[in-house]
Amino acid sequence: MERRVINIDPEILGGTPVFYGTRVPIKNLFDYLETGDSIETFLEDFDGVAKSQVLKVLEMSQKLIETSTNILNENFA
Repeated sequence: MERRVINIDPEILGGTPVFYGTRVPIKNLFDYLETGDSIETFLEDFDGVAKSQVLKVLEMSQKLIETSTNILNENFA
């Protein structure tokens, strides 16, 4: 059974996507990476988030980008 990674609940930060079991917004991870910080630095600052959760979010993001790119390419062809 695969563990949930993202939680979207209107009662938690107004529905902002967060790492499941935390109040840490997913966006924080991308903010860290965008400024050049490592995954390890992010995990040190947000110890409630598991490395497996971070890796799964990155994997999911990659799949979304690949899927979106395929859809966009089909619409422009």
